[in-house]
Amino acid sequence: MYPDLSYLLHDLLGTQPDNWTSVFKTFGMMLVVGILAGALFFYLELKRKAEEGIYSPATSKILVGLPATWWELVSNGLFGFVLGFKVVYIFQHFADFQKNAAGVLLSSKGNWLAGIGLAVVFAALRWWEKKKQQLPKPKEQISTIYPHDRIGDLTIIAALTGIFGAKVFSILEEPSGFFDDPIGTFFSGSGLAIYGGLIFGTLGVTWYLRRHKIPFWPTADAVAPALIIAYGVGRIGCQLSGDGDWGIAAAAQPDWWFLPDWLWAYDFPHNVNKEGIPIEGCEWLYCNRLAMPVYPTPLYEVVASFLIGGFLWAIRKRAAAPGMIFFIYLILNGFERFWIEKIRVNVKYEWLPGQPTQAEVIAVLFFLAGVIGAVWVWRKHKRRPA
Repeated sequence: MYPDLSYLLHDLLGTQPDNWTSVFKTFGMMLVVGILAGALFFYLELKRKAEEGIYSPATSKILVGLPATWWELVSNGLFGFVLGFKVVYIFQHFADFQKNAAGVLLSSKGNWLAGIGLAVVFAALRWWEKKKQQLPKPKEQISTIYPHDRIGDLTIIAALTGIFGAKVFSILEEPSGFFDDPIGTFFSGSGLAIYGGLIFGTLGVTWYLRRHKIPFWPTADAVAPALIIAYGVGRIGCQLSGDGDWGIAAAAQPDWWFLPDWLWAYDFPHNVNKEGIPIEGCEWLYCNRLAMPVYPTPLYEVVASFLIGGFLWAIRKRAAAPGMIFFIYLILNGFERFWIEKIRVNVKYEWLPGQPTQAEVIAVLFFLAGVIGAVWVWRKHKRRPA
């Protein structure tokens, strides 16, 4: 498989693995692609709803022609400092960055001279840009803003709060590793629980919607297909990198199986976790494969997610009751994740009856919330006068 870009380029172009392109980790790249894919579908649905008159635009008054504010100068200078502080240090210690990109980025190490120099440059560029646009008398402009115009803010808030929540839920799943190394565990690039990301991301976006007085239920319906599609794209990263989100040891392949063998059982060669046994003759950084082939559950979830996303996208215009698409998403999401957990390696809560996993518990709650919510919005919509 492809723990980073260098292994993919090796298969495509024959280049040597573990070169400078190894800093681009497959899982991280697909996580970014997933966020962007979700943002695209979210934007398209928000825009469609705005064109149908579901959203009312907000008005914004701004003054143009003002000089640069202190906040603009400080924020641009701070961005320049971080850029110079880290980028120059990375070039100077590229071997360390290749081995542990997240560790280098999140450490306090950097080049102070380059940081201060770029801070001054970025602040000066901002001052000069505002100086050219400055007017003798600033003018007031009024603009109308729809929810789809805020897609950048919505995406950033969902991504930041989602990643934070995914890390928190991952720690709750296995707290022992966190207590052994709190800082290293929290700021490591591995260990993300999707349901934690979904719950915290929803809370973050809900706060933003309330702050800007954007209706919640139409927006929840708009984001539902985007969420499951983004999840499916992210699971491609799990499959390609071999990040440990695989299944249990696969049973013997049945006679009726007509698809390729690796879709039934796969040993994840060159997995990013370096788990399993050594690959004979391999002298690269990632040279392990699983001793026992397992179910490629990330790939199963990719297929399931895209099917659910396609279904939600197909029915999104037919559901008249606000919130219905979102609750159908909860039902299908919970159903899919509950059953995939039955063949997936995960930490079990031994103190609960049946020893379920964290994801199984949340999946059941999602399913029940989806059923109750769907009945509630259907009855509420049915009582409305025509």
